[in-house]
Amino acid sequence: MSVDLVGFLGVVLVAYVVPGPDFLVVVRAAAEAPSKGRAAALGAQAGLCVHMFAAAIGLAVVASRYPVVYDTVKLLGAAYLIYLGVRAVRAARRAVQEQRPGDAAAPGGPDVGDCPARRPAVEGKAAARRWRSGFTEGLLTNVLNPKAALFFLSVLPQFVDSNGSLWRQILFLGILDVLIGVAYWFVLVLIAARLRALLARPKVRYRWELTTGCLFIAIGVGLATAA
Repeated sequence: MSVDLVGFLGVVLVAYVVPGPDFLVVVRAAAEAPSKGRAAALGAQAGLCVHMFAAAIGLAVVASRYPVVYDTVKLLGAAYLIYLGVRAVRAARRAVQEQRPGDAAAPGGPDVGDCPARRPAVEGKAAARRWRSGFTEGLLTNVLNPKAALFFLSVLPQFVDSNGSLWRQILFLGILDVLIGVAYWFVLVLIAARLRALLARPKVRYRWELTTGCLFIAIGVGLATAA
């Protein structure tokens, strides 16, 4: 097996550096909690594995030959990105409300989270919910992105040896792509985690959520209306 590793690595690094839906999902999740950011990164790479195996067994070829398949995936992906955008905009509105003293929660009975005996269980459940949420967002964002499928369909074959086993070479390059992505996303999560204190400020959080929400919606609309 002979593959063009140098050329492939160059294309992959450029693809990761250019911000896209995965980038927004991972950074936004990491700003909420580092564990959620890592989960979103793993979810995105799991979605990449789906495209990799689809390309290796020829499903991506079927999608390219039948436009209705591609269009369906494109519209589902666009709808999901718009959904994430709306959620971010709503989070921005909540950030604005937190700035108003009158909107503070009224005092009431004791919060179960304040009970030392139950705090570990509550925190554990919250962490599990964040992890599942982050992983699901990363997975769906990548799986429903037809550009990721087209990457494996059109880009990877440019770096393989036509005289060798195509599916083995695609799997090899795909796994390499996934491993590079995990390393890149985890570094990004570390950077975003260091900015958590800044992003936790209501005004900054408002601008961040509103900006990412608008970007999600714009990308979703653009994906849906692209020819």
